[in-house]
Amino acid sequence: MTRTDQDTWDLASSVGATATWVAACRALASKQPGALIDDPFADPLVRAVGAQFFVGVLDGEINDETGGVDPDADPDVEYNLQRMTDMMAVRTRYFDDFFTDATEAGIRQVVILASGLDSRPYRLPWPAGTVVYEVDQPAVIEFKSTSLAKLGAQPTAERRTVAVDLRDDWLTALREAGFDESRPSAWSAEGLLMYLPPDAQDRLFDAITTLSAPGSRLATEYHHNGIPLLEKRAKAMARRWGQFGFNTDVSTLVYHGERTPAADYLSAAGWQIEAHTRADQFADAGLTVTGESLKALQNSISVIATKQ
Repeated sequence: MTRTDQDTWDLASSVGATATWVAACRALASKQPGALIDDPFADPLVRAVGAQFFVGVLDGEINDETGGVDPDADPDVEYNLQRMTDMMAVRTRYFDDFFTDATEAGIRQVVILASGLDSRPYRLPWPAGTVVYEVDQPAVIEFKSTSLAKLGAQPTAERRTVAVDLRDDWLTALREAGFDESRPSAWSAEGLLMYLPPDAQDRLFDAITTLSAPGSRLATEYHHNGIPLLEKRAKAMARRWGQFGFNTDVSTLVYHGERTPAADYLSAAGWQIEAHTRADQFADAGLTVTGESLKALQNSISVIATKQ
């Protein structure tokens, strides 16, 4: 499914299916011995989506040992299930720690952009007085809110949903939801930038900069060598999992064109930058990666920016 300017999706198709994939990996990661993360809502949210492929992954019916393995597949590459699970565990912990550190520093206003099936408003130990804004398409927000209510889940912070597409006037919607741009805030743009055209990525950072008081923080990530390498891995992922029912080719969902690396753009806009590679994060988690997979992880850059 090729992207268009005003395309929409549910959580079983297009960009929405990638959010469900990520949640499935968080669910698996949460169940591993010595788990890096604990997301008790990921499994039931994925099951509520109802897509058989993802349910099969959760139940262990679809795994790296399932029949029909790609004979050219490297058992240690990103699109294999264990590697994907490790990647999402490491990435999730990075953003969890970002929010924990931000709130420990006194920030009480949080914005999660393109929140998908993220459950941080329900599972992180937010300090009293924290307000968490979740921004995503209306259908995604409604699905998650309804599904978590049926589970009896209660947010651990004041949760305010902002049901708007980031291609629309989300700044006004965020302000109308009560966002106070005079107060420092903590922002996340996790797994988002590659699904934006280059100019839209710049506009997103411009908007965040406009809304951010001094002391605000932003966590995001990008691929240092751009989209081509990502597309190559995405096509391999589609071949590997398409035989089991995953019919979303992520390579058709990302946008081409030259884009300014997030760290460079934010630095020029007056943010102080701290950057880490995904390889650094794997090492911090005690996960060993070598060869071509290590090179791939070194091209994935996570950024924490602080507004001066």
